[in-house]
Amino acid sequence: MPEIAKPRPEFRNINAFTDLPTYRLPAAGWVSILHRVSGVLMFVLMPFIIWMFDTSISSEYSFARFRSVFNNGVGPLVPGWFVKLVALALIWAYLHHFIAGLRHLRMDVSHAAVTKESGAATAKATLAISIVLTVLLGAKLFGLY
Repeated sequence: MPEIAKPRPEFRNINAFTDLPTYRLPAAGWVSILHRVSGVLMFVLMPFIIWMFDTSISSEYSFARFRSVFNNGVGPLVPGWFVKLVALALIWAYLHHFIAGLRHLRMDVSHAAVTKESGAATAKATLAISIVLTVLLGAKLFGLY
């Protein structure tokens, strides 16, 4: 009886316009990408972070100027809500980067945590915790409580 030849796997280049929109990235992939994005965001906004720290602790006058920027903005071009939005982006970046970093440390220390199920669960927890904390701190930043 002749053997039936199995079809060989077909390897092809992906088309970014047709293949990528249909690809579903797992939660761990999103956490990994967002970990990099949050690190870049914190690095790029480092001058803003240094300005906030410097003006908030230098003197009472500089702290009043700091509060004024957050409440009223910087001249007519940069409104206060935009400054708060940038600060909220930094809050999310820090929280996500910190929590995802703890997730990575846990995976490095505990090899039992490196399973598909554990990776998916901790990735979902990382996303949920960082978003919930960002919403809570954002509500405080925008004066909702």
